[in-house]
Amino acid sequence: MSWLGLVAVIVGLYLAFKVVGVVLRIALWVLVVVAAYWFLAPFLHWPPLAEVVHVLGP
Repeated sequence: MSWLGLVAVIVGLYLAFKVVGVVLRIALWVLVVVAAYWFLAPFLHWPPLAEVVHVLGP
């Protein structure tokens, strides 16, 4: 393997870890928003989460 291939592998691994980090960060934010809606919906007289998922579902 040449030095160029080694650099390409290192850069690829670095970028893969960055992408995984961003995906996990987005997933955690989605979880926080869903949990906040689930907790606040009854107090604000919003429809329950099950109805929202049913309307937005497939």
